[in-house]
Amino acid sequence: MKKLIYVLSILSIMGTANAATFSTKAKSVFLIDYDSGAEIVSKNADFLMPPSSMIKLMTLAVLFDEIKSGNLTMESKLPVSQNADYNDPRWYPASKICLVAGQEITVRDAILGLIVQSGGDASVVVAEKLAGSEGAFTGMMQAKARSIGMNESTFGNASGLPDPNNLMTSRELITLATHLIGDYPDLYPMFATKRFEFKDYKTDWCREWGRTHTVNYNKLLFIMAGADGMKTGHTDQGGYGMVASSVVGGRRLVGVINGLKVKSHNDLANEMKKLLNHGYSTTTNRTFYRAGDKIAEIPVWYGRQKTVTATVAKPFAVTLTKGADTKGLRVLARYNEPVRAPVAAGEKIGAVIAQLNGVELGRADLIAQNRVSKVQSVQESDL
Repeated sequence: MKKLIYVLSILSIMGTANAATFSTKAKSVFLIDYDSGAEIVSKNADFLMPPSSMIKLMTLAVLFDEIKSGNLTMESKLPVSQNADYNDPRWYPASKICLVAGQEITVRDAILGLIVQSGGDASVVVAEKLAGSEGAFTGMMQAKARSIGMNESTFGNASGLPDPNNLMTSRELITLATHLIGDYPDLYPMFATKRFEFKDYKTDWCREWGRTHTVNYNKLLFIMAGADGMKTGHTDQGGYGMVASSVVGGRRLVGVINGLKVKSHNDLANEMKKLLNHGYSTTTNRTFYRAGDKIAEIPVWYGRQKTVTATVAKPFAVTLTKGADTKGLRVLARYNEPVRAPVAAGEKIGAVIAQLNGVELGRADLIAQNRVSKVQSVQESDL
């Protein structure tokens, strides 16, 4: 078996991205390119901080898993307990849909209530449906976090109301955001919803509340073309925070701001817009391969087909600083050949790597695009 390295291309392009200076009064800021994963701006990205209502992104991630697995549909009914009733003191003056114990709401309304109205009551409804209690649900949140590489975050409740156990880093909020974008393509567009009018209020007080609380707290959706999510948060003690994503010119950036002391969600949105525009104006992307592109044909040992097509599961790109001329960027495919049959579709069979002057800029797994079964007559002793 030979270990092969193929130089796929040698290019003269811009220099590598760095953490370009971005001035902000926020305690923590983190901005990445979605395709390349490159860090564009980083300030205290690994500080554990209260996430306030941004924690509801994890509540939604757990709920999305239940929908994806078929355990719930968008029209499934969720019962409202006394813990989610609008008379519970926790919901004054906290954000809410304004629910009444004994009613039921659909999964769709719960999702939109969480995204648009930032309904803490809806988070309790989801938690109790999925885990029996909000306390038990925090265990599901923790397990979900660890399963996607969020190893520092802890959870004290599903709503983000002040709790000493509600702690997340900006880096891990980005991990959660990119997971929501990539793993739930049918559900993620709901984060771009600008207005939501709940139709099943049970009291006059709640009807009046709902009449004046239909607009998304995420004001970035209204002031930046290409913004398509995700979630804001605010407490008097911690200030304002936001996880946001936008697509401009086909390029997605994902950013987090936390601990910003400003006067309103509008001020928060303006700060996030500046951060995202900073990323677009100071960096650019070079995309080498799109998902499914043929990168190499690798010989297969004792397979029913002689070769297997190597590709990537998602776009392979590097993020580069605008205006810094450099030469000699190499893109390499590294794998062993022949590959031993059987080969499963999606199986890792190598790596594609971008290097500049011997320094690695990025890499992605080479995976098998197609399945190759083993010739039945071949015995393991023959290999």
